[in-house]
Amino acid sequence: MVPGTSPSKAEPLSDIRRATLAAAAGRIVPHAFATPERGAALVTAIAGVISRLPPLKRGDLETALDLLGSRWAILATGIHPVPFAILGAAEQDRLLDRWIRSRVAVMRSVVQAIRRLVLLAEYATPQAMEELGYHGAYFSRGPQFEWEGPLAGTPTDNEPVFRGARSTAVPSPRPNPWKTDLPSGDSVLKTGVLVIGSGAGGAVAAARLAESGHQVIVLEEGGALDAENFTENEPLLRGRLYAESGLRATDDASVSMLQGATLGGGTTVNWMIMLRTPDWVLEEWSARHGTEGMTPRDLAPVFDRIEREVHARTVPDDAHSPNNRTLIDGARKLGWSVQPARINASDCIRSGFCGSGCRYGAKQSALVTFLPRAVAAGARIVTSARATRIEIAERGGAFPVKRVTVVISPRGEAPRTVTIEAPVVVVAAGAVGTPALLQASGFGGGGVGRFLRLHPTSMVLATHDHEIWGATGIPLSAVCDEHLRHDTNGYGFWIECPPAYPSIAAAAVQGFGAGHRETMLRYRSCASLITLVRDGADLGVSNGDVTALRNGRTRIRYRLGAADARHLKAAITAAARIQLASGAREVQTLHAKPVIIRSEADLSLIDGRPVGPNEIALFSAHVNGTCRLGIDESVSGTDPHGERFGAPGVFVADGSLLPTALGVNPQETIMALSTLVAERIAARRHPG
Repeated sequence: MVPGTSPSKAEPLSDIRRATLAAAAGRIVPHAFATPERGAALVTAIAGVISRLPPLKRGDLETALDLLGSRWAILATGIHPVPFAILGAAEQDRLLDRWIRSRVAVMRSVVQAIRRLVLLAEYATPQAMEELGYHGAYFSRGPQFEWEGPLAGTPTDNEPVFRGARSTAVPSPRPNPWKTDLPSGDSVLKTGVLVIGSGAGGAVAAARLAESGHQVIVLEEGGALDAENFTENEPLLRGRLYAESGLRATDDASVSMLQGATLGGGTTVNWMIMLRTPDWVLEEWSARHGTEGMTPRDLAPVFDRIEREVHARTVPDDAHSPNNRTLIDGARKLGWSVQPARINASDCIRSGFCGSGCRYGAKQSALVTFLPRAVAAGARIVTSARATRIEIAERGGAFPVKRVTVVISPRGEAPRTVTIEAPVVVVAAGAVGTPALLQASGFGGGGVGRFLRLHPTSMVLATHDHEIWGATGIPLSAVCDEHLRHDTNGYGFWIECPPAYPSIAAAAVQGFGAGHRETMLRYRSCASLITLVRDGADLGVSNGDVTALRNGRTRIRYRLGAADARHLKAAITAAARIQLASGAREVQTLHAKPVIIRSEADLSLIDGRPVGPNEIALFSAHVNGTCRLGIDESVSGTDPHGERFGAPGVFVADGSLLPTALGVNPQETIMALSTLVAERIAARRHPG
């Protein structure tokens, strides 16, 4: 969050920091301090979260507490220059409110980072969930609504949409095939292909190459969880399934970034939607970036193949949750284009916990599709393994041998370092990890780390007169694409539904104290829509970058372009119109000072509100770009075949390859590009 902070040691919070944290939490969620015991337990829980974070992330939050607690920072806001913890409650509220709305970006960043941390922790507690009426884990209660439970489906194109789950029982534990013992110390392991990352890109590349007869090792930095580990405890699993325990964000904390950090990567935790790359996007890639073999006609059979492999099916009209129905019904009343989604599920039971891993094996993630295929074809998969450097060990030939340093650190075990040699290295560590590894290996420059695209996303919340229960049913089953292309040169926006788990919803809702609590107590009747902007409308401009720094930090910077900011405002306005059309009593935005909308006449207020860093809550689950393919080395990371310029045999096969933002959820596109990269590797020669 604050550039240049140094990592802290793994030790408890100091007394001063803990006092600042307790005081801030007491104003952010005052209801949690109604009894001293509950308040103390919350502070202890938050301090525990901080202590378990990676050192650099922990250092950021400790620095935020130091800044908030500083008497000089408080003096700058016109309040008595005493530590925050000593101020009276009214002055503490006034200071937090001033910092949230401050023109000084670092002040907004500090308070938002602490605010989100406190809200995520409080609304993850059993007591807070019970107060909201949250139903909790599906497997322990079974279906309670008509939009939950096994879905028998209806014929579509002569095949069933879903077959229907036979049981909601806890799956029997299955053998874990992912653990592989590798030599340590001076031992060197050799393989034909080393794949770094196991998500939509890495898993597909590993399966394709292994099934083509290549010797493959797959490295995954995260741990290996399987059906019995997916307990549907969203707060607990967030810490094990997401990068930086779900707290990854841009350096100024203005955009939260949800990236999978577990075996299967984002495919393990995403909401299952399968969307093809729009034709006009592929045509733009060809015209502006020199892509080869990626026209709509070229990729149509690739998309067909992937959709068969992951059992992509259309959600039937009678299977949508109330949250998705608000999108469908509201858009239709406005005469806007809205489509049922195609999702990668087989035997879906609509539990609602897709973002925490599928306990039932229904989601056709890499865990149940491509990774088992890779293993069956002879691939070895190593989890809790982080590649730190790639070096070219031998020169000459199409695929000179690369030497890769790998740190293996399973939970509860001491880290050890191994070396793996391979003529082909496929980097699929995501749009943050991939450029950072290439830069640390001396393969930076050009477009590596530049042109970060996030599909910047915000949300509108609406109170209805009926129950919504936004965390139940299929999380995302419809898409409104009315505004994606019209009058925007293809750089518009689209609207979807998110699953609204209590802790995530609480962190998204702006404000603190009694006002925030009032919104949360309407949880059961609250509908939410997310607006996603196809960023990069200011063509040729890099709005974000990822940089590996010498102190081990990866710096992530991002700012909305001028055209993207206009599209974001238009998107929020459109989502609010949908909510009103679907019958909402009140709609609110995620601005630092939320816009409250009760009629069409209020919509004009949105355009006058700023959308700068931390002036509105933004997040992204689509982290792409940073190593885009193309023909111009000065602005591209790889050539049109996915090979890093100047590093023969080093390929990229993940979302960082995308030449532009897509305007659709990226899972299917990443799988398609990874397929092409793997096939092009195999076509050049057999590497092992």
